[in-house]
Amino acid sequence: MASPFVTDFRPEIGVAEKLASGIRRIVAPNASAMTFTGTNTYLVGEGKLSVIDPGPDDDQHLEAILAALSGHERISRILVTHSHLDHTALVPRLVSETGAETFAFGHWQAGQGGNREEFSDTIRGEGIDFEFGPDHSLADNAVISVNGFELAAIWTPGHLGNHLSFHSPRHRILFSGDHVMAWSTTVVAPPGGDMSDFLGSLGRVRALDATACFPGHGPVLSHPRRMIDYQLRHRKDREVQIIKALEMGASSARQIAGMIYADIPPQLLPSAAMNVLAHLLDLRRRGLATTEGRISTDCRFNL
Repeated sequence: MASPFVTDFRPEIGVAEKLASGIRRIVAPNASAMTFTGTNTYLVGEGKLSVIDPGPDDDQHLEAILAALSGHERISRILVTHSHLDHTALVPRLVSETGAETFAFGHWQAGQGGNREEFSDTIRGEGIDFEFGPDHSLADNAVISVNGFELAAIWTPGHLGNHLSFHSPRHRILFSGDHVMAWSTTVVAPPGGDMSDFLGSLGRVRALDATACFPGHGPVLSHPRRMIDYQLRHRKDREVQIIKALEMGASSARQIAGMIYADIPPQLLPSAAMNVLAHLLDLRRRGLATTEGRISTDCRFNL
């Protein structure tokens, strides 16, 4: 299957760009290997606006959001796809400036399955905003009225247990956070990330049949089903590689990552090992693998 990735994306940082009627995007100045060109913050609606994912705690980004408001506009709601710091750290300051109420699935542990006590202390959950908690918790399929939009909160765990995507059936669009993006596959890192949940959520989003996704990073995804099908195939191929590595004698996520991610920079190998660990835990859940001791990227897995 041909790669569907779109990496030629050069947004003007800090400038509100109109993407569609009632939708503007401001890209934050936090580009990195994990965030691509930076976090996308969306202004949605007219008059009383909703902000989706305020982004990192950055003076320049806060000023850009406030400067985008015309005289008759104000921010009344803040919607959060998930509680990673690159999406939520600016929330307290934006609330202070606007008085807006916050809406999300819940705090950082909401929606997570399994037993965290199984995990080694070395697995801490990098990048999670442990302080974030919304004013209003959104149940799966809850509908929020935004001027010009009716957005359904779709629970899409996998990247993080409390991940939401926001769907407008009438416009056939999805604000997809980090669940589905155009520039890269999604990182799934335990314990907050769960591969079994992620694969199930991909299937659910595919069934929505949205014609465009507005993701947390990178450009608009204009063919969501093609990317979803690619990700499902990619994950199945990765699983086959991991099983073969186990058959060859590798036993830990770190060892397997070194074998099957030979083409990535060394600094990204720890993230790759976490991704492998997510696959190994999915294999265990399905009865295809066992593990010994507390879960880490160095613990032993057996077919």
